[in-house]
Amino acid sequence: MRVECYSGYKGDERPVKLEIGDQMVDVAEIEDRWYSPGATFFRVLLANGERYVLRREEAQDVWTLEAFRSPR
Repeated sequence: MRVECYSGYKGDERPVKLEIGDQMVDVAEIEDRWYSPGATFFRVLLANGERYVLRREEAQDVWTLEAFRSPR
């Protein structure tokens, strides 16, 4: 999964765009963020109305998709 991030006081602070298929879609809102040992989770609302839960493994700098919900 390809994720473009905002880098503020630390690298890859939060996602700003996701690659869905062959297009980049803007993150409209970060609805929630939580932490576990070695990982950060983000629940995001995209500009197209879809919601995703993303996980970033900090040591490997890898993003994974944990959950998806289409707009209703």
